Amino acid sequence: MIFADKLIRLRKKSGWSQEELAEKMNVSRQAVSKWEGAQTVPELEKILQLSALFGVTTDYLLKDELEQEEYAPCGEERAIKRVTLAQAQEYLQWRGKAAVLIAAGAFLCIVAVLPLLLLGGAAVTGAAAVSGGVAASVGLCALAVLVAAGVALFVWCGFRNAPYAFIDTEPFETEYGVRGMVAQKKKDFHGAYAVCNIVATCLCILSPVPLFLSILTGEKTFLPVLLLCLSILLAGVGAVLFILCGVRWASMGKLLQEEDYSVAEKKRSGVKEAVATAYWLLAVAVYLAWSFASGRWDVTWLVWPVAGVLYAVLESVLRLILWRKDGQES
Repeated sequence: MIFADKLIRLRKKSGWSQEELAEKMNVSRQAVSKWEGAQTVPELEKILQLSALFGVTTDYLLKDELEQEEYAPCGEERAIKRVTLAQAQEYLQWRGKAAVLIAAGAFLCIVAVLPLLLLGGAAVTGAAAVSGGVAASVGLCALAVLVAAGVALFVWCGFRNAPYAFIDTEPFETEYGVRGMVAQKKKDFHGAYAVCNIVATCLCILSPVPLFLSILTGEKTFLPVLLLCLSILLAGVGAVLFILCGVRWASMGKLLQEEDYSVAEKKRSGVKEAVATAYWLLAVAVYLAWSFASGRWDVTWLVWPVAGVLYAVLESVLRLILWRKDGQES
């Protein structure tokens, strides 16, 4: 039995029309008609999505010699989660709030070093009547408090997002009207998303400028410290803008199961998350070790832009490796 006949049988067994299947697969009805007419064969990503949707193996879909339906492990008991219109709206509303909380947490972690820099600079330059020991102690305490507050916001968002965790990791169906609603919201938000990313990129690029000016002044006053703090603030605002628009944009992509949130990408997410966790933990370890060993907090912040660039390279290499692996397995 060829793929086209199997698809017709599975669709009719589920009681869906071609239009309904097309809605679930995010394709046109004509595409489904061509699949069932044996005119075209879906790409790998769509095969994986069909496998998850009907609970059958990819081997059953692709191998003509398999006549009987071959269910995936626990396929007969597993129910594909279905997202209703109300749930989708609730999820988007929550992710809008989460974007603010995550951005606030990130900003607190970025600016946590500012009290230490300001107090240390004041002690060294004599701008304030405070000893070096007191400045270091108070600055480190403030750093710990601000980082703890930022991490608390991240943890809270993680707990609050638990009911929607399946959207990140599992294939799911959407109720009629959900895709249209989300697609329209994404279209409406596209302009703001583009502007937000442009402004954030410009701020991050310009953030070292005050630092360069502080080097040029060559003054042993409090001014270079203030300029360094301004550099960190600009970078922090840029990061906040990236997060505010990125979290909302990603939430819509997850509901539509597009691009990085497609069924195929979800299967790779476990490996990518493990690598990302290990990478950023290593970056934090390097930053803290260098900072405490050298005491040059005004220099060690450069770890983060360098780590960001290297992570982009690492992610591209990892994506290529996983893509090749999927190609060989298929």
